[in-house]
Formats: sequence, structure tokens, C-alpha cells
Amino acid sequence: MTTQTVLAAATGEDVNPLIPETYDIVWSVVCIAIIGVIFYKYVIPRLMKVLDERADKIEGGLQRAEAAQEEAQLTLQQYQQQLAEARLEAARIREEARTQGQQILAQMRADAQAESDRIVAAGHSQLEAQRQQILTELRAEVGQTAVDLAEKIIGQSVSDEAKQAASIERFLSELDQSNAGIGVGR
Repeated sequence: MTTQTVLAAATGEDVNPLIPETYDIVWSVVCIAIIGVIFYKYVIPRLMKVLDERADKIEGGLQRAEAAQEEAQLTLQQYQQQLAEARLEAARIREEARTQGQQILAQMRADAQAESDRIVAAGHSQLEAQRQQILTELRAEVGQTAVDLAEKIIGQSVSDEAKQAASIERFLSELDQSNAGIGVGR
């Protein structure tokens, strides 16, 4: 028991046990003041330093995040620009390929037409050559047949070749003139 409780018990006063003694209050105030000074001098500055560092980190993190976001935005714009350029390039290449394809088709058509014309011309010239050859062979055969007939009709040999050739030519000329008048022949 404390001295005050002993004195109060001796004098017969009621003492409240919840109220501390005066010296306890004084020493508690002194301890709290010392602890407050220590906190004010050492703990609070360190706490403020840590809080400032944390605030700087947060602000720096926000600034870095904003910078990263701006960089991402620039990268996105560059990507979109490159994509647009690539699309334009692809459209240009497609158009160029389409133009080249049309030029190739036109060239192939022109080449095919030229080849067709050449083949037709070669065919016509070949037909004309064959016609001339057939006419020459036919004249020789008709001439020979005419000489044979003349020999049979006359009963003697027409052996003179010059006379024979002249007769054949005269006969064929007359035949050509009569065919030309009728519209037969070429």
C-alpha cells in the first residue's frame, strides 16, 4: 500500500484508488516530455524523411507511368502510321500488278493476233503455191492428153516438140479465155 492510502486509512478518509499520487503524475509528465522530445528530435524527422521518400517514389512512379503512357501513345501512333503506309504500299503494288497484268494480256493478245495473221498468211501463200503447182501439172497433163488425142484423130505422130508446145499453149490459152468468159476458174 502506498503512504497516502495508509494516511487516509489512519485519518479515516475515503481515498479514490483510481486517482494516482502526485509524484506519479509528475514523473509520468516528465517521462512523457522526454519521450516527446526524443520523438520530436529523432523519430518524427526520420518518419517524415521516409514519408517524403515514399511521396517522391509515388510521384516519380506517376511521372514514369505518364512518360511510359506517352511513349506507348507515340509508339501506337507510329505503328498506326506504318500500318497506313503499308496499306498504301500494298494498294499501290496491287494496282501496279493489275496494270502489268493488263499490259501482259494486251501484249499476249497482240502476239497471238500477229501469230494468227502470220499463220493465215503462210497458209494462203502455201495454198497459192499448191494451186500454181496443180495448175502447172494440170496444164502439162491436159497438153499431153490433147497431143495424144490429136495424134489419134490425125492418125500420125506429132513429134515436133516446138509445134507440140505451141499447140498446147494455144489450146490452153483458148481454154483459159473460154473459162474466164464463163466465170469458172479463179
